[in-house]
Order: sequence, then structure tokens, then C-alpha cells
Amino acid sequence: MAERTRIGLREVRALGPGQEIWDAAVPGFGARRQAGPGVAYLVMYRTAEGRQRRFTIGRHGAPWTPDTARTEALRILTEAKVNKTDPAADKKAKREAETVDDLLDAYWNAAEAGTLMTRRRKAKAASTLLSDRGRIDKHIRPIMGKLKVAAVTPRDVESLMAAIIEGKTAKKEPTGRKRGLSNVRGGRGVATRTVGLLGGIFTFAVKQGMRADNPVTGVVRPADGQKQRRLSDEEYKALGKGLDAAEGTIWPAAVAVTRFLALTGWRCGEVLGLRWADLDIPRRTARLADTKTGISLRALPLAAVDIIRAQGKVGDLVFPATRGHGPMAGYRSLWNRIMKLGGVPADVTPHVLRHSFASLAGDLGYSESTIGTLIGHKGHSITSRYVHAADAVLLSAVEAVANETLARMDIGRRTAEVVPFQAARAS
Repeated sequence: MAERTRIGLREVRALGPGQEIWDAAVPGFGARRQAGPGVAYLVMYRTAEGRQRRFTIGRHGAPWTPDTARTEALRILTEAKVNKTDPAADKKAKREAETVDDLLDAYWNAAEAGTLMTRRRKAKAASTLLSDRGRIDKHIRPIMGKLKVAAVTPRDVESLMAAIIEGKTAKKEPTGRKRGLSNVRGGRGVATRTVGLLGGIFTFAVKQGMRADNPVTGVVRPADGQKQRRLSDEEYKALGKGLDAAEGTIWPAAVAVTRFLALTGWRCGEVLGLRWADLDIPRRTARLADTKTGISLRALPLAAVDIIRAQGKVGDLVFPATRGHGPMAGYRSLWNRIMKLGGVPADVTPHVLRHSFASLAGDLGYSESTIGTLIGHKGHSITSRYVHAADAVLLSAVEAVANETLARMDIGRRTAEVVPFQAARAS
């Protein structure tokens, strides 16, 4: 080690390239000039195992001066001797620690592999994975990706939530398809659902031993903000007008999906994923094996059965995409075109049709339990044991609501005779 002298500003400024100086007041404290003009303060200490380490405190300049760096060196030396710490090893570990980007990759790999279970002890549905991927790539990764997993705090989560609410992650970008454009939205609802997903991701991190706690726990999220609006009489007529105008000009399966949504109150993903194997047409029943509420049996109105029968059976899906064998990925843009043809307001979404169906059922006097069963609300899914006792009531109810919907769209009603299910034979 070079000759010691008390390090001050004059000594620091006098250092030449590659030279270093050591302090006489605090043994182990020094300063070194690299090839360039910068000077770094450093400290030499011994670990509990007797190994000598060199730790860089920081570069000369605010906040590091000879006096502040000397104080920090004394603290490090005391910690290393008394508490047996190794700041150089700790710094290296922090530098190499897993980032949120690493966590997101691990979470996504587990979700895609089907090893990440939901509360119903099932792998996440493809539609859910698609939504998760968008929230991860468009909102979480850009803001938190470079943070260390172990260093994320509730304040970081609140900052993410505020950024999404303020629209800082909102943008339009090309999808790679011809004329394809992805519209990434912000707002309170998006923020709430994204932070909810982040909570699940950090629960995964805790289980994987990447940190001891979940920083999302205790963070207060705003209400989802999902509009519970229903169609007015004028909007029903506009919807009917748009559907009529779309016939022959827009992909027929997309028009059929839109009619089906209005007549059944199903979730959009349930209709797009409906398979021929899910249907029992003679009994006007669909058995959906993978919904948000588990297995769900739905009664079908005659008009919805007509829509199904009109589809050409060209694959597993009742409502096929324009190309490929998967669900209709571009349905939302086709929906927008149908709505525009009828002059339907831009804030009318497929979810609005679902809420409108439920509202009409309420107007007709049906109970909350019956309405919930018709549209598959949580806690109201029909089970195989329940359907035999309630099928006539449900078929009658769904027919009445569908007929009211048709009337409001200025489309003729259908009349159905409710045929009870055959009793299951004893084995």
C-alpha cells in the first residue's frame, strides 16, 4: 500500500492517471484516479474468513467528498469487523439479483406450461393468458422490468398503478398484420386489473423463494370502473340496423356471434370458443366446460339455435375465424365495424350486451338466481344435478328474454314450446 496521508481535496486533485492514495486517519480508506479524469473513493477490509476485499464507495463529486467518503469507509470497516458483513459480496449479489423481467419470464413459462393453477385448481384458459400477456408486456414490464424482485416495494406498485391510470403506458402500435393496430389503453379499470395480476405474479415469486413477502398486499386499488350500462330502446334498434347492414359485407361468423351475444347474454370469450361438441341442440342446451365459474350448462333460446344451425360445420368451433383453426382473434375490429354500420355509440361493448340481457330479464320479473344461471354468473352455474329440476323454467326464461331482445331490435319474435328434459335413466 502506498504512503499514507490525510486525504483532502488537494490530494485528490493531484492524483495522476492510475495513481492511488491511502488515508492516514482511517486505515483502509483510499482514492484512485482511473485512466480518465474521474476519481473513485474506496475502502479495503477483511471478511470474517480473513480474505481481503476492495469496495468502491463512489466517484468524487456530490455526495462524495473526502470527508463524506471517509465517514462511509469508517462505517463499512466497523460493519465488516463487528457484524461480519461483506459489502463487496452483497453489492455483487444485488447486481446479479433477479429482476422483475426475470420473474415475468418465469411466471409466463409456468403459465404456458399449465403448471400455474387458478383458484379452481385448473390451468389458466387461453383467453386469460392472452389478457395476462398484454398486461405484462404493455404495462408491467416497461415500468418495473429492470427493478430487482427483492427490492420492489408497495410504493413501486402504487407508482405503476398511478402511471397506468394517467395513461403513461397507453399507446397505439402496429401488430405486424396488414393494417393491424393495437390500441393499448390506460385508465382506472386497466390499472386495477393489472395490479391484480401483479399480485398473483408476486405470490408466484414468494412460492419460488425469490422474495419473502408480496409487495402488492395492502395496496388499495380503485374500483374496476367497468361500466354497468345497458342499451336504450334506440340503441337496440341501432344494433338491429347494424346487424342487418353487416349481412353480406362482414365476415358472417362475426355477425352471427354478435347476434348470439345479444340473445344469450354470454361472455364474448364463451361464444368465440363455443364448440360443436358443447351443444345438445335437441335439448337446446350448451355445456361449457371452461368458464370463469367452472363447468356451466346454458339454456338456449330458439333464435340462438337458429343461428347455430345456420353455421357451416367446417371445424370444431361453431363460429370459425377467417383463417386458421383457433378462435376469431380479430372479432373486436369486426364488432366495431358492425356497430358503426348501425350508428351504435362507441362505448357499447360486448359486455354491454351481457348487462342489457340481464337487465331485460330483471324487467321481465325473473329472479336474480334465474338471471345468474342464464348467463353463468359466479355461484349460479347450472350443475348436472340442478338442470333436471330447473330446465323448463330456464328455457322459458331465456326464450322470453331473447324474444324481448328481438322485439327491441325490430326483429320478429320466435315462439317455442318448452320440452322438458328426459329423466336420466337409473344405471
